[in-house]
Amino acid sequence: MSDKSGLTLIAVLTGVAIGAGVGILFAPEKGSKTRVKIKDGYKDAKKDLKSKYDDLSEEMKDKLAIAKTDLEETYGDLVSNMSTKTEDVISFLETKLADLKEQNARLQKK
Repeated sequence: MSDKSGLTLIAVLTGVAIGAGVGILFAPEKGSKTRVKIKDGYKDAKKDLKSKYDDLSEEMKDKLAIAKTDLEETYGDLVSNMSTKTEDVISFLETKLADLKEQNARLQKK
């Protein structure tokens, strides 16, 4: 359903653009004035498109910079947490090893 409405919208916009172009070409003005209008319209559209592209490009750069910073912070947090967990595991294993050595010593005394 959305594909049909999208195609319909494209068809309508294409029709409007063609109609505007034909209207300009058959307007009762001199050809030189019409060509100047078309040229100016093209320049304005080009400038507008470039401005929108530059804005979008800058926005994407900003979002990527934020995402990079967030990723670096997350990575730092992960490394810090892993280090803490590693120390906890080592401490736990050292305690268990001490307990086992103590049990072994008691068993060998018997």
